[in-house]
Amino acid sequence: MSEQRTWPAICLMGPTAAGKTELALELAEALPADIISVDSALVYRGMDIGTAKPDAETRRSFPHRLIDIRDPEQSYSAGDFVRDATEEIGRTRAAGRVPLLVGGTMLYFRALTRGIAALPQADPAMRAALEAEAAHSGWPAMHRKLAEVDSAAAERIGINDRQRIQRALEVYRLSGRPISEWHSADSHGSDYRFIDASGAPFCFVKVALVPEPRAALHRRIEERFRRMLEQGFVEEVTKLHARPGLARSSPSMRAVGYRQLWSYLDGDYGLDEAVDRALAASRQLAKRQLTWLRQEPGLSLVNPLEPRESGTILSLVERQMEH
Repeated sequence: MSEQRTWPAICLMGPTAAGKTELALELAEALPADIISVDSALVYRGMDIGTAKPDAETRRSFPHRLIDIRDPEQSYSAGDFVRDATEEIGRTRAAGRVPLLVGGTMLYFRALTRGIAALPQADPAMRAALEAEAAHSGWPAMHRKLAEVDSAAAERIGINDRQRIQRALEVYRLSGRPISEWHSADSHGSDYRFIDASGAPFCFVKVALVPEPRAALHRRIEERFRRMLEQGFVEEVTKLHARPGLARSSPSMRAVGYRQLWSYLDGDYGLDEAVDRALAASRQLAKRQLTWLRQEPGLSLVNPLEPRESGTILSLVERQMEH
């Protein structure tokens, strides 16, 4: 019996507003491929404008997997994503098509391509203690405490990213081991040959959209956010704000743009300040995403601000399929 051919799964990564969706549609038509979303906000129903979710017409022509699979009141973890994405990769391959994983949630990409650490489970008592500690000293101070015990994690986590600071401190205090060590120990390293849910082998072809110059990315971020406001982003968040099961601490409402407009609706500051804060947070998110990409091995880099390079990506996939 001949050896079973390894099938490629394309990972199209990049920072917010880099043009991933447009390039993904070109690739989906040319290969052909099925698009699998890698975005922690697109999983939620009713969060359409602020996530730049593909419109209904686009999704009829090019179905997107793992979009609108949760209500905003629900949580969705990296582990949930790995399970769901692996199943979708299997379905796509069974149909004789190429899986095209597209998005900017770098944690999900890393969990899928390198494996996910079997971290200690959340502990309500520990989380309550950390919340109380943060209420007294502030999250920047908690970030400094994290840096004392896990400098690698602190470098990756923003100073005001309360969710990730809390989780990293929780893991350390429960296990006595930094979360960065947990991730490192459970990594698959450079072996990018995997098995999907059907038991068939596949490998990742990783492409990163890295816009240059950086100022152009910042302009794209602002232009896109202004369009979101024109399309009714404030009204969208207003509807979510009225839902009794949602709060600003809900995982879905931590998404950039949503949390700033939620605070505006709570009366914490005016709309202009909310917009300024959201733009600043979007730029910070893009910076973190680019930092993740710089640390990711085996990437092919594409500048989306130059003429489309879908042909280059197609060549990468074709070479992989020959092996």
